[in-house]
Amino acid sequence: MSGNDDIAADFLVEASEIAERLGDELVQLEIKPQDGELLNAIFRGFHTIKGGASFLNFGELVELCHGVEEMFDLLRKGRLSVDGDLFDLAQGALDQLTGQLASLRNGQPAQRAPETLLNAIRIAALPDAAAAAAAKPAVAPKRAPAAPKPVAAASALADEPATAGDAITEDEFEALLDMFQGANQVPAGKPSPLPPSPVHMPAAAREPAPEPAAAAPTKAAPPAESSVRVDTKRLDGLMNLVGELVLARNRMKALRRHTRDEDLERAVSNLDVVTARLQAEVMRVRMQPVGRAFSRFPKVARDVARTLKKEVNVQLIGEDTELDKNLVEALSDPLVHLVRNAIDHGIEAPDKRETIGKPRAGTLKLSAQQEGDHIVIIVSDDGGGIDPDMLRTKAREKGLIDADTAARLSPIEALQLIFLPGFSTKDQATEVSGRGVGMDVVKSKLSELNGQVLIESVRGEGTRFVIRVPLTLAILPTLMVSVADRPYALPLSNVLEVFKYRENLVRFIDGREVLDLRQQTFPLIFLRRWLGKPVVTEDAGVVVVQTPTRKLGIVVDQVRGREEVVVKPLPASLRGLTGLAAATITGDGNLALILDIGGLNSAV
Repeated sequence: MSGNDDIAADFLVEASEIAERLGDELVQLEIKPQDGELLNAIFRGFHTIKGGASFLNFGELVELCHGVEEMFDLLRKGRLSVDGDLFDLAQGALDQLTGQLASLRNGQPAQRAPETLLNAIRIAALPDAAAAAAAKPAVAPKRAPAAPKPVAAASALADEPATAGDAITEDEFEALLDMFQGANQVPAGKPSPLPPSPVHMPAAAREPAPEPAAAAPTKAAPPAESSVRVDTKRLDGLMNLVGELVLARNRMKALRRHTRDEDLERAVSNLDVVTARLQAEVMRVRMQPVGRAFSRFPKVARDVARTLKKEVNVQLIGEDTELDKNLVEALSDPLVHLVRNAIDHGIEAPDKRETIGKPRAGTLKLSAQQEGDHIVIIVSDDGGGIDPDMLRTKAREKGLIDADTAARLSPIEALQLIFLPGFSTKDQATEVSGRGVGMDVVKSKLSELNGQVLIESVRGEGTRFVIRVPLTLAILPTLMVSVADRPYALPLSNVLEVFKYRENLVRFIDGREVLDLRQQTFPLIFLRRWLGKPVVTEDAGVVVVQTPTRKLGIVVDQVRGREEVVVKPLPASLRGLTGLAAATITGDGNLALILDIGGLNSAV
């Protein structure tokens, strides 16, 4: 990097935020190509990044942004119209810009955009080339008043030279210096004097341009002095400390049970309240809208649909739903798999949809909503649906299950076969799918996040992937149980009810124990037997949990009660074992294993 590291770091953060916003705006532009407000916003975004990049001598970014800026200047003046080719150019330029910013953030030099892309962008502006040449020096477009510092200031310094009488005053120059010195110092090695402000041509020589449209009514940004940019590593460290505080609190609560000291009782109660409040506040700071993960999917859907010659409309619902920032990032790849799968396997070709009375364009919906301490994300399509019998046949043909197992599967259980490693309904691989990878990766990744995924499908109507993940990965509400004097934790969100074990509720079906409860039967798993220990049912309890496909009864020696635990990685010797999700430290200082409900379900 050239220039001052602190200013460059600020620029990269703010430019990345602008680039992310540009991605959303380009998606909206494809839907509303005549929206002047969007055209102005996109123009300002590229212009602002160009200015900051010019100040910091990032020439590759300047060259790319300048071309796109010129193109959008023509668009907002009505001299060009948005079509598929032009939209592809803008999207390609944004992809390149995003890659350049990522390289700079990683301490690598930015690569120049491909010459083919740069030439195509220049050619797009050719209809106005003569007028642009005649109008040199160019008119600097009006910038948004809320452009970020120091990017906006750098943009002002980096525009074309001013004509006589339009240079900035000494006071304005000092103000700009103060702005940069607020972030630290002006970069060393910058030529002096600094370039003057953007040119303002006399009214007679200036071509009238439309004023930028007023911004859409959104939540007002907080004043600059009321917010502070914090490195995410500091937030992670803060959350780890809160986790340790929770462990200490749990230990104090355990000790309190063995004493009758009123002062200690009050102190522990106060500690419990303060810890809960602190935990809630830190979690709130770490929250991000799930829309950050959703924002990339309209482009993903558009690219896949174009490759497959399909038509798709994408609807995003509940983008403001907030989730732990680590989960937002971790969910991105699994959701990409589901989006690609829905378009490839689910939504039919336009001609076929017309023949069966459907609109030519399919609909893909991504929705998010909070349910208690979990987030539910649904990816649904209005395609042809999935045939459970076809999945059974494919799984048998590939040797993934035997005929007897396939015959016993209910329709909803058969749908879950799609998550088996190596399973694919494609006979021939394509660039989109058919290689037997993807859906098993989705399930594995969600299991790592203590999440679950369930498929629901109706032939001819469509398919829904329902994902449930906790609000945070750091602290988990659990039901603590014990088996053979060892503690275990069950995620509380899966627990439906708890009762004392009774022999008269147990039946045998196909040689397997099932629980017959209120005219419902579901599998029963004895944790002692699962752990390789003799079964003891005297004084045992039953915990009924909900898995993605069915209810499951888990027989334990003792139910200890609810406890919020700090999630820790499994010891190396236990990683990869079915039925184990993570570990934690209990209030009495012992290691407890957090059970994976989905893994237990597959073991029955």
